[in-house]
Amino acid sequence: MAVDRTPVLKRCRSLGLDPIFMGIDKKSTRTLKRANKKLSEYGLQLREKQKAKFIYGVLEKPFRNYFAKASKMNGLAGPNLMILLELRLDNVLYRLGYGRTRKECRQIVDHKHLLVNGKSVNIPSYKVKPGDVIEVKEKHKASQRYKDILELTEGRLVPAWLEANHEALSGTVKELPSREQIDVPVNETLIVELYSK
Repeated sequence: MAVDRTPVLKRCRSLGLDPIFMGIDKKSTRTLKRANKKLSEYGLQLREKQKAKFIYGVLEKPFRNYFAKASKMNGLAGPNLMILLELRLDNVLYRLGYGRTRKECRQIVDHKHLLVNGKSVNIPSYKVKPGDVIEVKEKHKASQRYKDILELTEGRLVPAWLEANHEALSGTVKELPSREQIDVPVNETLIVELYSK
């Protein structure tokens, strides 16, 4: 399986992204040497696509598949793409506050710590649906890892389309998120323009 091993702060700096969107509180003091260089239209579109891929931890081929699926859905392709990315199991786990970063949530899913509607799921890209109940398996609930995670993510707001129960380490998907509820700094119209060439 391909893994992106780029240093997170370095990548955030090159994409002009605040590390807080990655779940990281560190700040880089370095500045880009090419910060004042003007980007072409294609460069801007490519940067937005790379930003979305980097935030959600999706590689090129699956990302293109998400876009193809979003184009076939009713409504605009851009917001549909963001909603599909937001409904990934690893992202939902991150939004519920059961992981410090999306990478950590991906690892939790990979290690079979989760149940979705009572069934064990170990696919980070699993698409959740409204009404799905996601919970940490009983044998892992008492582990120190989740106590530490909950301590760190205490101040993080759970989006309105999700409902979290931190005592039971579970959460419910109440409804599909709207584009306004997704606080990711990505201009999806530029991604649509890039793929429609």
